[in-house]
Amino acid sequence: MSAELILTNARVVTRDADFTGTVVVRDGLIAEVADTPSAAPGAVDLGGDLLLPGLIEMHTDNMEKHFEPRPGVLWPNALAAAAAHDTQVIGAGITTVYDAVSVGEYRGRGMRREILNQSLAAVQHAQTSGMLRANHLFHLRCEVSDPCVVELFEPFVDHPLTKLVSVMDHTPGQRQWSDISKFVQYYKGESWTPEQLEGILAQCREDQDKYSNKHRREIVALSRQRNLPLASHDDATEAHVLESLADGCVISEFPITFEAAELARKHGQGTIMGGPNVVRGGSHSGNISALDLAKRGLLNGLSSDYVPYSLLQSVILLTEKAGMALHDAVACVSANIAAMVGLTDRGSITPGLRADLVRVTVQDNTPLVRRVWRDGAVVY
Repeated sequence: MSAELILTNARVVTRDADFTGTVVVRDGLIAEVADTPSAAPGAVDLGGDLLLPGLIEMHTDNMEKHFEPRPGVLWPNALAAAAAHDTQVIGAGITTVYDAVSVGEYRGRGMRREILNQSLAAVQHAQTSGMLRANHLFHLRCEVSDPCVVELFEPFVDHPLTKLVSVMDHTPGQRQWSDISKFVQYYKGESWTPEQLEGILAQCREDQDKYSNKHRREIVALSRQRNLPLASHDDATEAHVLESLADGCVISEFPITFEAAELARKHGQGTIMGGPNVVRGGSHSGNISALDLAKRGLLNGLSSDYVPYSLLQSVILLTEKAGMALHDAVACVSANIAAMVGLTDRGSITPGLRADLVRVTVQDNTPLVRRVWRDGAVVY
């Protein structure tokens, strides 16, 4: 006899609608979706709570803060760091997470290179051992101005969990850091003297001139040979978008201007903005507002970036402040992301797909995760 789970009296959010109804799960898959209640013995009454597809996170920096909880402090137990990250992710309703790991850096800090090796090994071991509750995959974020980025990238491009690659250039003076004052403000804890700052900026520009174009071409080629989805990052100009299209990028992460977002959408790229941008009402680096992008119909998806629980908050805010229908807002953190990264077995409450589900209650305008199922089994 098949294992069956019946969830009823829920506000079910499918890809195209939301309604009070019932979802039936059998053997880890969604078997039935109905807009009527169930009186079947053993049916679980959700009391009108939201029932959403498990959220899909394609770019979170959250893992790195567990491996380096303070600047320069590498946590000695990598498995514990991975498990702590997983707890935050699953508690935010995220059932599939692309752990965004930095490959290279633009300011010469060596700690991220240690984190790269330790975190990927720890997550793979923890997942294989059944220690993690979310499904973890790897998003390799490649800093193309780093002299060693290709050398760092090559050992992991064929890793079985590597499923997404992005090409980034954080050189101050362009893209995210077009406004140098925002760069200085972001790193104000460094207490640089004017001379030190000028030296850092000069070194960054030198590395960009020497390495960025060459490394971008090499990383794109290695990724395309393996059919890995590619994302551009912080595109600000028409030239940036056209370059990303020529590279075969299917995702535009955090476009900096409306011009870049509009052109990306016109050419079929999915546009991703940060959940913290939605919740805070703007970008921490002074760039465009995700809510404004949504109001213009230019937003396809959201990433929690550095705050896992920002995704659910963003869903509510997109309905309230950008006028999105609930099912479209939910798709920004589930179905749309699945389509961008090529996941065909999850992302919506649809018969035949994986039963990755999240029960959410909204209290004082705050979404709270009450239960999470992955493949039909309770994991939170």
